[in-house]
Amino acid sequence: MSNRREFIKKASGIGLASIGAGTLTACSVLEGEKSVSTNAGLNLPNGIVFTRENPGMWAKKVGGHAPVVTVNGTKIKIETQHGMSKKHFIVRHTIVTPNGEVIASKTFSPDDLEAVSEYEITTNHKTLYATSFCNKHDMWVEKFSV
Repeated sequence: MSNRREFIKKASGIGLASIGAGTLTACSVLEGEKSVSTNAGLNLPNGIVFTRENPGMWAKKVGGHAPVVTVNGTKIKIETQHGMSKKHFIVRHTIVTPNGEVIASKTFSPDDLEAVSEYEITTNHKTLYATSFCNKHDMWVEKFSV
């Protein structure tokens, strides 16, 4: 896939991602694409989806783009330590189950003061994935336990 922004647009339109058996891929959109393995045990498309362990070309952007997840019982908070402006902002947070179901999401606008989302979630899944999408620095994923 030659255009990562086009991929992300397609992936977010088809439920973002399919996660299974510890592997995150972007549904059938990624068939035949190269992927990289990270320390988090995820198999992510190279140059399209990023983590703290695999920031790719955005190595200097981790602190302001990788989602920070706080779990307190059934309450989950996702924060992205990122400024919000019309030219550069966090577009969306999601929480995704290991089988690819998006169970919570929040879309932001450049007018929002911060990229923080809070959810009350009851799930049988012990592992979930938080995503943070920046309009300039792509999709970031953080694996967490509940």
